Amino acid sequence: PADTDEFLVSDAGTLKRIDYSLIKGGGITEADQWRLSANSNTNTTGYVTSNWERNDTTGFSKIGTGLSESSGVFSFPSTGIYLINYYGQFYIHGDDVNVEYRLYTTVNNSSYTIQCIALAGIAANTDGVRGSASSSFIFDVTDTSQCKFKFYTDSFGTTTMLMGDSSYNFTGFTSLRLGDT
Repeated sequence: PADTDEFLVSDAGTLKRIDYSLIKGGGITEADQWRLSANSNTNTTGYVTSNWERNDTTGFSKIGTGLSESSGVFSFPSTGIYLINYYGQFYIHGDDVNVEYRLYTTVNNSSYTIQCIALAGIAANTDGVRGSASSSFIFDVTDTSQCKFKFYTDSFGTTTMLMGDSSYNFTGFTSLRLGDT
């Protein structure tokens, strides 16, 4: 049709004009990317609660509203099935043969469950090695006030740390809304 907001649809042989607003959708409606803006969790077993920023590098653009963050806890803008791909870059020191970067989720805004562990490590008594690890999880977000996630480091000894930078992605994650819950 001449009007670009309409489509012609064949319904059992009868052509009908359908307004685009009635059939739009089907694509990704939420895509976001966050990263650590500075090194974090040096010699720390615990949650990653600070230094988070949305990617602001030239060329990046989120789709939709995007996630929100408070003290390292991430919340979703809408319900749906989300893919969370996360990655960590580590500066590993000493005897850290098994450092862990974990993803925890909650469906009741209270008790968190471990969903994934990304592992890295070095041979004993080796200093200053850099390593990386990644993992992913598909999260069914049924309630945006209850379903959240956060990250945790374990077995970080001496000067082992998650690496971060405000100019590019070292440690971070990408979240994509795949479809409806």
